[in-house]
Amino acid sequence: MPSALSLRHELKYQINAGEYMILSQLLDTLLSRDKHGDKFNEYRIRSLYFDSPFNDALYEKLSGVPERSKYRIRLYNNNDKHIRLECKRKVGDLTSKEALVIPRDLAEQLIARDSAGLLETNEPLLHQMWREMATHLARPVVIVEYIREAYTFPAEDVRITFDKQLRSGFNSIDLFNPDVPLIDPFTSPTIILEVKYNRALALHIHNLLCSISAMRQSYSKYTICRSVLN
Repeated sequence: MPSALSLRHELKYQINAGEYMILSQLLDTLLSRDKHGDKFNEYRIRSLYFDSPFNDALYEKLSGVPERSKYRIRLYNNNDKHIRLECKRKVGDLTSKEALVIPRDLAEQLIARDSAGLLETNEPLLHQMWREMATHLARPVVIVEYIREAYTFPAEDVRITFDKQLRSGFNSIDLFNPDVPLIDPFTSPTIILEVKYNRALALHIHNLLCSISAMRQSYSKYTICRSVLN
């Protein structure tokens, strides 16, 4: 793992509609809305995840391997003018994320499993992607899409998100197709609450989270979307 990466706490909960309504209204009063949200403080996220032919990333998550990583290509509101290649790493209970804005032609090259020229760049993340493709035969496996509502707090870089309407790509890796078939992996409406921060959580936010009945869980939207397809 690159030593320059900063590690953050990430807490995840599955909450019901009532808890969401209360928390959302309180956070809208206490915290700042995400600058990328629309008038409803929402935006759409679609990611295409990569894994090996042996599903190493999937099984490492399911097995609870303490240090692991996942690679994905992500776009927002189906806009191909801002595409990000990301690597999310897990180190025990902490997480980190590397990201690089890439053009659509490079994204399509990666989706086609073409690693040509990646080592010729000055971008470490592209070098890492080359290694994943060369040594682990990384290839795109599933689209994960959802609506995100986010709030921020400057102390310890707190970021609280509600992820709604989670959908899994139905045997398709056509990231840029707005009409790609998607299916709901849950049998009932589900909202995933995520709380990210650096070292410590502000007391008023901590107390607010203690008011919900949901227990902290080790959720992975990638794993959920992969599992439903299998």
